[in-house]
Amino acid sequence: MSEKNREGKRTARERLAAEREKQKAGEKRRRALIVGATVVCVLGLAVVIGIVAANSGKDGGDATGTVVAPSGATGQDALAIPVGKDSAKSTLVVWEDFRCPACQAFETEYRKTIHELTGAGRLKVEYHLATIIDGNMRGSGSRKAANAAACAQDAGKFTEYHDVLYENQPEESDDAFADTSTLLELAKKVDGLDTPAFRSCVEDGKHNSWVAKSAQAFTKSGFGGTPTVLLNGKNLQEVPSMTPAKLKQMVQETAKG
Repeated sequence: MSEKNREGKRTARERLAAEREKQKAGEKRRRALIVGATVVCVLGLAVVIGIVAANSGKDGGDATGTVVAPSGATGQDALAIPVGKDSAKSTLVVWEDFRCPACQAFETEYRKTIHELTGAGRLKVEYHLATIIDGNMRGSGSRKAANAAACAQDAGKFTEYHDVLYENQPEESDDAFADTSTLLELAKKVDGLDTPAFRSCVEDGKHNSWVAKSAQAFTKSGFGGTPTVLLNGKNLQEVPSMTPAKLKQMVQETAKG
């Protein structure tokens, strides 16, 4: 065998070895990502609540304009969007951001139970909208999605549109909700929401100042991040081994009086 051929085979072996090492490293990274994601899903509420810091960046809104609260908003300064019956003995306060991946994780895990309890008249939910991802990641998607959700509240479709936004949440670094056309397209997934009134409300940013005021209230609240979830005033992040089943149990115990 010539020296040239031997050199060629040696070079090929070296390339093959390098490629195998590269593949092993890639597989190791992939397994680490899968394990990390699984841990978050298994640990549930204690992990997903408060992951995103609330104290960095600006909220990206303008609270100086005329504040127009959505229809039916309640609480101090009308900053809460209520879902459920007023007669419910338990109240769940949820601070959330439509761009927040931890909020989506909470919604995915707890939505079915929350819907069941509100439908049964045992739980009332008060949603407060924040815009911290706009400040942390830059952009305006949190604010515009919150305004669109407030517009959906005007149309009596808040819950349905709220769920659609989380089901179609973009990557945290992708400010897709800043595109009004995206928010309007998602409205088509909710029966009866895609109307001229809703479109005008979204396009004009009718509730932008209200959203900014809500975001400022969150900053002043002292809470560390979203989602922040309180059941009858108790922060559920502090409840050991919190699960949807445990939430249901706590609500049922309160209902019994």
